[in-house]
Amino acid sequence: MAGKLWGIGLGPGDPELVTVKAARIIGAADVIAYHCARHGNSIARSVAEPYLRDGQQEERLMYPLTVETTDHPGGYAGAMADFYTESAARLAAHLEAGRDVVLLAEGDPLFFSSYMHMHKRLAGRFDAEIVPGVTSVSAASAALGIPLVEGEETLTVLPGTADAGELIAHFRSGEALAVMKLGRTFVKVREALIEAGRADEAWYVERASTDRQRVERVADVDSATVPYFSLIVVPGRRNNPLAAAEAGKPGDAVAGEVVVVGLGPGPVEQTTPQVAAELAAATDLVGYDTYLRRVTARPGQRVHASDNRVEAQRAEFALEQAARGARVAVVSSGDPGIFAMATAVAEAAADERWQGVGVRVVPGVSAAQAVAAAVGAPLGHDFAILSLSDLLKPWSVIEDRISHAVAADLVFAVYNPASSKRTEQIRRFAELLNQLVPSDRVMVQGRDVGGRGERLRLLTVGEFDPATVDMRTLLIVGSSQTRIVRRPGGDLVFTPRHYRERSAD
Repeated sequence: MAGKLWGIGLGPGDPELVTVKAARIIGAADVIAYHCARHGNSIARSVAEPYLRDGQQEERLMYPLTVETTDHPGGYAGAMADFYTESAARLAAHLEAGRDVVLLAEGDPLFFSSYMHMHKRLAGRFDAEIVPGVTSVSAASAALGIPLVEGEETLTVLPGTADAGELIAHFRSGEALAVMKLGRTFVKVREALIEAGRADEAWYVERASTDRQRVERVADVDSATVPYFSLIVVPGRRNNPLAAAEAGKPGDAVAGEVVVVGLGPGPVEQTTPQVAAELAAATDLVGYDTYLRRVTARPGQRVHASDNRVEAQRAEFALEQAARGARVAVVSSGDPGIFAMATAVAEAAADERWQGVGVRVVPGVSAAQAVAAAVGAPLGHDFAILSLSDLLKPWSVIEDRISHAVAADLVFAVYNPASSKRTEQIRRFAELLNQLVPSDRVMVQGRDVGGRGERLRLLTVGEFDPATVDMRTLLIVGSSQTRIVRRPGGDLVFTPRHYRERSAD
């Protein structure tokens, strides 16, 4: 009978943190395998050594390289893929001979561990079982003596090898953070923390749980001394004393600002990490109550909801709170600069009363982008964006702008087409379109795109029924070049990148 493959998690380094089950299986196995660098030493083997017995065979799986360059035709990835394939073949030979193989892994076998590469290659051929281990993240939290997360806080774990921009985005949007695989990446990670405004909340933990354990503030660490087996931890702000100290610095009471953010068109996946970070950092959330219901306020945040028709008062209220030291997030849907709260805040902030209050705008995915993406690329050439609301401008101006957009042969997106009380405008819009463009002109009608009530229609001006439109609908009217392509793989709408002159009427 074939032997069994065991993936054994050894924990963060202290042999006493090896589980009872792991110790028993290590002692009973025929073959002990472990990865190591080219110097030949293995931290995993040193942790497991108290549980080894005489007569066991050992397979030392030595990495061909770590961070250096290689002349392998497939580069670093190709060299490592070959190494894992060769290593799997060595272990398979033992398993085929009926010998049980234990592959040792620091921490947990499926948590940033090399074991997973063997598991993917061997588990389909042999019986395989994983014994989980205590992760270095848990050990670091214990070393700090600080809860990583409490209540509804979330934890994000990242490799230090990730791109700097990706790290910054996660640092801004995350609550509690853990960054592994440091060593040569430490400087990049620390600079990303500084850029994201999180460095003053971060702790450095080296060789957690061992007699060489080291804990410092990230700001105090000499980067030349950082080994690979170290990590950075940012506990959630609820319990992190560094975050509390930073919040209590002199002058914070008057360091308020207003940040206008866009949640995107609806799905939480379309809220950008930058917007999520601004929401998490705010002391006060201000906005239309429907939009604020899409945001889960953290403990301690003040929520100020209001009706949708009081944009100017809402903007002044946000500026007043910021002038008193609050960090206010004014919440819009879609993009805050497109028929939303950014303009209202900017208009109010122009008043001399608020000249000293900082104002920033953080973009979001617009409804026009969401509807266009859902059907293909109708905005792939020049386009315009219009609103049918005549609450703040006369209808004659709206008609004139629609006529000019059509005359310029622009694709245009139409916001605010109708509401329960505003139904005449969409009817007049449909009549105007029928006068200005051929009946076969392409239109897209999108409602609640990305949400549970999503409805998309690819149609023509001649097929358009204004009675099917409400306030949650966005329309896109194509140019003379816009096409609908009916395909078995899914219909597409697009406006070609190259423009062909229209023939004279």
